[in-house]
Amino acid sequence: MPPENSPPNPKRSSVPPPKKVSGGQGSKPRPKGGSAYRGSGSYRPDDGGADRREKGGYRPDQGNGYRDKGGYRPEDGGSPRREGGGYRPDKGSGYRDRGYRDKGGYRPAKGNGYRDKGDYRPAAALPKPVPKNSGTASPESSVPEDSDLIYGRHAVEAALQNHRALNRVWVNARIRYDPRFLSLIDEAKANGAVIDEVDTKRLNQITEGANHQGIAAQAASHDYQDLDTMIETALAATKMPVFIAADGITDPHNLGAIVRTAEALGAQGIVIPQRRAVGITSTVAKVAAGGLEHLPVARVVNLKRALESFKEKGFWIYGLSSEASQPLHRTPFDRPTVIVVGAEGSGLSLTVQQSCDVLVSIPLRGNIPSLNASVATGMALYEIYRHQWVTQLEVSTLQNQRQHRINKQGHLLLPSDVSEP
Repeated sequence: MPPENSPPNPKRSSVPPPKKVSGGQGSKPRPKGGSAYRGSGSYRPDDGGADRREKGGYRPDQGNGYRDKGGYRPEDGGSPRREGGGYRPDKGSGYRDRGYRDKGGYRPAKGNGYRDKGDYRPAAALPKPVPKNSGTASPESSVPEDSDLIYGRHAVEAALQNHRALNRVWVNARIRYDPRFLSLIDEAKANGAVIDEVDTKRLNQITEGANHQGIAAQAASHDYQDLDTMIETALAATKMPVFIAADGITDPHNLGAIVRTAEALGAQGIVIPQRRAVGITSTVAKVAAGGLEHLPVARVVNLKRALESFKEKGFWIYGLSSEASQPLHRTPFDRPTVIVVGAEGSGLSLTVQQSCDVLVSIPLRGNIPSLNASVATGMALYEIYRHQWVTQLEVSTLQNQRQHRINKQGHLLLPSDVSEP
């Protein structure tokens, strides 16, 4: 304390400050222009005012007061209040919204207004990370237009086993050293194929997201067979060859399933048209599961003319049609056969139906009026070969009966015991 007789301090006024009443007419006038008393508690009323908050700033009891951190908010006529608090001008002036979690700061919308929290987008899209050893497609790793892409374990394994010319093989680490593929991949490498050990993301890029099973290969375009050569080869190999003619099959999964079924049951080949039908693609090869490496495929300009060529060689043409009156299981397939199957929706074309010797149908008992093309082909092929097997069994039985005769007492007589009349 200063001494009692000390002279008065000229800087200190002896007049007591006026008493301030919160919220009344005698309260201190508000600052203008948006200036606010902030943070450190610069103004504190003597009595009647609101208590000071923990982190500073004057807050009146009710309405139109000063906010701690949000700055001055006008009573009316100002901008609408946002959930994040604080005064926001109508047009962007550098205020950053604390609700945005990105590091790019506030970006106004086209109308210089504030976006909702869910509408913010960065100025430019960030580049996707590129995995190691994957990169973008380069001329060395892309698939040329004049080559086929084979993917899937069965398809690539069949191509390797049949020594098909492969330009490049993409494989992940697990398949690369799998005992099933190790020797085949090493052999392909010795024959000049480039072996690229890549990760799954790179394989997804090469196969465009298909089910590659960890391996893909680039091979020369599929070698279609000449129709006449294919027919002559089949007739030389068996007395009862069976071919499939696909009329208007546009789904590669259907064609691949037909190839797989035909090869498994023992057909001699498939004929497909060039127009309005799918050719041999990577999807067909994948679904065929290696069947294309064993089953010849001929691609013809005119399917009707191809069927006429079969007729000239002694074949009978059977067309699958749901409207045919002759059931499949009652048809005698006792000669060289061509089974013609159409697309599920359109069926056989009119010109192809006119080229068929017999139209047969598969009896259906349910409510669905048609079958998938590959399913119908499988059922038809099985019935054809079942008939051939039964016929061969009957012939074999008759031959055995001629060799072994039974006497009247029921004893079996061997051919040496039987004297010819």
